[in-house]
Amino acid sequence: MGASRAGVGRLRPIYGSRASEVGRVVTERDTPAWVGADAFERQLDQVRAAAAGDEVGVFGPGSLTWRVDREAALFLGAGRALLLQLAHPWVAEAIAGHSRALADPIGRFHRTFGTTFALVFGTLDQAFAAARRLHRRHATIEGSLAATAGPFAAGSPYRANDVAALRWVWATLTETALLAHDLALTPLGPAERERYYAESLLLAAMFGLPRAALPPDWAAFTAYNEAMWASDTLTVGPAPRPGAGPLLSGGARPWLRAPRWFMALTAQTLPPRLREAYGLTLGEADRRRVRRVTALIRRTYPLVPRRLRHVGPYQEAQARLRGRGGPDLVTRTLNRLWIGRPRLSD
Repeated sequence: MGASRAGVGRLRPIYGSRASEVGRVVTERDTPAWVGADAFERQLDQVRAAAAGDEVGVFGPGSLTWRVDREAALFLGAGRALLLQLAHPWVAEAIAGHSRALADPIGRFHRTFGTTFALVFGTLDQAFAAARRLHRRHATIEGSLAATAGPFAAGSPYRANDVAALRWVWATLTETALLAHDLALTPLGPAERERYYAESLLLAAMFGLPRAALPPDWAAFTAYNEAMWASDTLTVGPAPRPGAGPLLSGGARPWLRAPRWFMALTAQTLPPRLREAYGLTLGEADRRRVRRVTALIRRTYPLVPRRLRHVGPYQEAQARLRGRGGPDLVTRTLNRLWIGRPRLSD
């Protein structure tokens, strides 16, 4: 997605050498940078050179990415990640104009996890095929903002393959994955966070993002997120706000309405400014509910059998590496839950 060319500049984080300088957001008035087909393929070439192997895929079973992303606990952050993405006017406008996500959040959940799990757990060919489908889909999404939102004027253009927008979506997925993991399991230490972040740069490359456009390390990445949360780049405008309720209530599938504790957890883990902008309430009763539920999750989640705790695409990848062919009944059932289809390879 792109930024305004008239009167409003593109916002880009600038990374300094000191922590206080990292993640500053400044305004540019140049032409928005976006990821074209040639640049995208160059990023895939770099991923191929660094990938674990053709059959194991980009990351492989020895990676921290597999260890974190296999956990069903990642669902705890699904609502938060999507609301953070929708707070960016370019993302919100693109979703409102080119997607049914606001009316069918479960469908978006399946599509998002289907693509992400293919990138993470698929063979190298499956990962690259998913990356190319995503890039081609994004290449068709462009337009102009219907109304002024934060620093972006009405009529200013956006593109789904804009570097700044892709970076923000990737950042929400990466940062929220660790937040959700740490809610249910022993939090990762500093060295593990650094390693997870280093691996996430390969995921960013499969979005088409060049290394130079990304924070160089975990500290810079943290500062970038905090700077974005505080900046008026994130503005809850007319496109996403009416959808915040349906996003947490199943949209067109009201029987899948999220429980109150999940809605409270989503509200509590959002930056306060954005929580208020979405009109999400978080009273003392909600905070107590979140404390009780998270304490229960931390006690019981590690005891859940791995056959149920680990997502279907991870189990499908493990079966593939053991030479057992396609996924069994349990894995196919879990796949339907996570990606809306029985096989990652379908």
